[in-house]
Amino acid sequence: MRASFVFSEVITGLRRNVTMTIAMILTTAISLGLLGGGLLVVRLIDRMQTVYYDKTSVSVYMTNDISANDKDCSQQLCSSLWNALRSTSGVDTVTFENRDKSYERFKEMFAAQPEMLKVVRPEGLPASFRIKLTDPQRSDVIVQAFTGKAGVKAVDDGRQVLTKLFDLFGGVRNAAFVIALLQAFAALLLISNTIQVSAYTRRTEVGIMRLVGATRWYTQLPFLIEAVVAGLIGAVLSVGLLLGAKTFFLDKMLDAPIQAGIVPQLGKLDVLMVSPWLFLTAIVISVTTGYVTLRLYVRL
Repeated sequence: MRASFVFSEVITGLRRNVTMTIAMILTTAISLGLLGGGLLVVRLIDRMQTVYYDKTSVSVYMTNDISANDKDCSQQLCSSLWNALRSTSGVDTVTFENRDKSYERFKEMFAAQPEMLKVVRPEGLPASFRIKLTDPQRSDVIVQAFTGKAGVKAVDDGRQVLTKLFDLFGGVRNAAFVIALLQAFAALLLISNTIQVSAYTRRTEVGIMRLVGATRWYTQLPFLIEAVVAGLIGAVLSVGLLLGAKTFFLDKMLDAPIQAGIVPQLGKLDVLMVSPWLFLTAIVISVTTGYVTLRLYVRL
């Protein structure tokens, strides 16, 4: 098999159907870009879960009588709860906060919103235990064990808020994957149509090749390579789109949360880490679609 002949056939096919080739490349690039965006969201969620779950604590709020009358948790009911919390399996540390400490923390949290400080007074905040767990995933143990106990007003699992936040990120990821699948389907149709048109325009050359003894595989190979080349170009463009979106959109939009340590930063290395999956997806889609199209719809 002469490589130069196959290469020239590939170039000829891409040049003859230039508009369809461009459309195929752009559609592939968009679908792979959305797929890469979904993979980046997955990496972001994983990092945020690691950071936030490690910092998450469970809060056990005391009833009003304990909050008002036992500022140092020295009375029997409060101290017995403290001991019970410290002896619970999976608990790392237990810190008691009376109303004054809770109010000081409240003022730090809402320092930028003075109107909140005007309506909330120390006596309106309950005393609480803040529990740090060795395994943040086991916070349900504290919730089940201490909800409804004497002296306990409520048990707040900080993971619930985080779970809702991560569900929102998961929804964004799923939406990106769905759109990517639709775009991938459009790319499949374009690849199939491009191969059929390319085969039709070169039917005379292919017929002569078969008459002189060329195998079916030899005549099909240029069309498969055309599809792969277009898919790889689309993959390269999708990586460029991801890098551009990260640099000029995502970094600027999330600059304040990143600087505050609220959202971990995604670097260029993260884009490069998902790039092999985009190239692999482009090759698989191109080869599979090209082969099926040639076998079912094109007689070479």
